Amino acid sequence: MADKREQEGRRASREGAPGELPIEARRARRSAAHASQTYRAFIKHLCERGGMSPAVAEQAAVSVLCAVEQRINSEETEDLEAQLPSKLAELLHRCERHEDELPGGFGREELLKRVGEDLALNPDAVVPVVRAVLNAVRDQISEGEAEDVMDQLPEDLKELWRRPS
Repeated sequence: MADKREQEGRRASREGAPGELPIEARRARRSAAHASQTYRAFIKHLCERGGMSPAVAEQAAVSVLCAVEQRINSEETEDLEAQLPSKLAELLHRCERHEDELPGGFGREELLKRVGEDLALNPDAVVPVVRAVLNAVRDQISEGEAEDVMDQLPEDLKELWRRPS
């Protein structure tokens, strides 16, 4: 009888209390909850900066970051995504429109054109959206990473990437 209770005790400590999830499942749940919370905070911050709805903010973030990532090399893209909320990085991996393109030599006008077409914005509305996204991204990443990205951008795009003075 004592042996049976000891076995049940060992099993319960491995599996948690009856009805409780194993530790690995609880960790995975906490990690997923943290990823969702971090992503929601980013989108909320972007909504506040850009005066847009959460759905538009998500589309804008993906469009702008996808265009920026087409302008920088793949190693820098990986470094940038490593500092973004994981759910945003996952959305960027699904950016199928540009998946076969190599980083290009385009500048400000092409980036604005791409984002404007993606979001169906009139030309006057594109720059504020791009600035809002880039500023929200800069708030998420280290200053060193921001400098690394800026080093790969031409002058006309650096102006959009820099923090407003």
